[in-house]
Amino acid sequence: MNSIQTLPRDLQSVIGTEKVDFSIIARRKQPLNKSLGLIAFGIIWSAFISIFVIAFLGPLFKGEEVNFKVNDEPTTASWDNFEPLLVPTLVIGFFVLVGIGILASGIYSLFQKGGYFVGTTNRLIHFLNGTITTYDWEQFSGNMEINSKKEDISFELRTGKMQS
Repeated sequence: MNSIQTLPRDLQSVIGTEKVDFSIIARRKQPLNKSLGLIAFGIIWSAFISIFVIAFLGPLFKGEEVNFKVNDEPTTASWDNFEPLLVPTLVIGFFVLVGIGILASGIYSLFQKGGYFVGTTNRLIHFLNGTITTYDWEQFSGNMEINSKKEDISFELRTGKMQS
């Protein structure tokens, strides 16, 4: 977090005549451990789902047939007869997409900038890429986490969501 004196004009116009208690530029939108946690969870999720991909579709990629039972009847599926594997493939594909989405959101949050934070006597103002979000101090529960080594401060909203 870097303390600043010069603020963008859009932000200055929102602040108006309010007394500024602090103003900082945050390096990240989320703490590093949250982004890395999302990436790790996405990798673990994708690795777990890959077991099912290999089990159901692995033989097809080798040019072999897949043998399994449907309602206690032996069924064989291949590239020529893919219909029996259609529903399992769609379900597994959905979970693969979820894993890719989690991984992508973690990578995106890893590189997302934090923007400007300005604290006035009445509210906390966040400015990022032309978007301004304000939080009245009454919206926060009063629970705070401060880590001076990581230069990280988190406020808890009354909804229970932590804003870092």
